[in-house]
Amino acid sequence: MSLPATETIELYREVIADHAKHPRNFREISDANHRAEGHNRSCGDRLTVWVKLSDSVLADVSFKGSGCSIGTSSASMMCEAMRGRTIEEARMLFEDFHEMLTGGDAEPDTDRLGKLVVFAGVKRCPIRVKCATLAWHTFMAALGNAAESVSTEDGSQRSFAAK
Repeated sequence: MSLPATETIELYREVIADHAKHPRNFREISDANHRAEGHNRSCGDRLTVWVKLSDSVLADVSFKGSGCSIGTSSASMMCEAMRGRTIEEARMLFEDFHEMLTGGDAEPDTDRLGKLVVFAGVKRCPIRVKCATLAWHTFMAALGNAAESVSTEDGSQRSFAAK
């Protein structure tokens, strides 16, 4: 049984608000072997993502920075969702999340995205898509050992998804 649309929207707001107020994985990983910085010039969000990769599995993922509630909650939930995945699984989840926010009108695949579907409504406010995807692009840059920081403004972030 699914919830009525208004109850679902309220539940989604609660999940996003909880992660924004109490972000999980908001810390530096001292023995991380991958790291990248990201920023959203249009609103000033900035963050750093740390990844500890062990035998091609994401043993730990964390972030620190400052940003809006959408950006902070997205980073928090991304870290939870990525931990324990292989690099390939992480890339596929990135693509699914990105497609949900930037693609057509297809319903998001809740089996593949899990709780991350709470961000599906962000698509209706295009300026907030950059907030929701900043941590994800930064994460992909960290996996690619990007030497430069990632920005949601220059289009370079998409290149990391194809690696």
